[in-house]
Amino acid sequence: GPVVGGWYRVLDWLVPGATKVVAVKKMVLDQGVFAPSFLGCFLAVTGVVNGLSVEENWAKIQQDYVDALLTNYCIWPPVQVANFYFVPLQHRLAIVQCVAIVWNCYLSWKANRM
Repeated sequence: GPVVGGWYRVLDWLVPGATKVVAVKKMVLDQGVFAPSFLGCFLAVTGVVNGLSVEENWAKIQQDYVDALLTNYCIWPPVQVANFYFVPLQHRLAIVQCVAIVWNCYLSWKANRM
């Protein structure tokens, strides 16, 4: 929550405004910078918590990362455009967390398949 909330404040600072074009720009930054980084960190931390060796963890990340990122791109861009366009900054995190319940179930399943 705090990381995503901080990221949204940074996005509002980087790309001020509330037009459709601004919402798309924020989504592109979110999906081009934050999503790939966050996903990589999530998979790496999950591997460490599951007790994988460095080599096993790297192999697991290589196995899962691209598929998870492509799935991310099927779900999150429309959610984020709507979120950045229609929802005030102070409520964006709540909207994302509702969608994230399903997304995190998928990531957990993906990360814990052996």
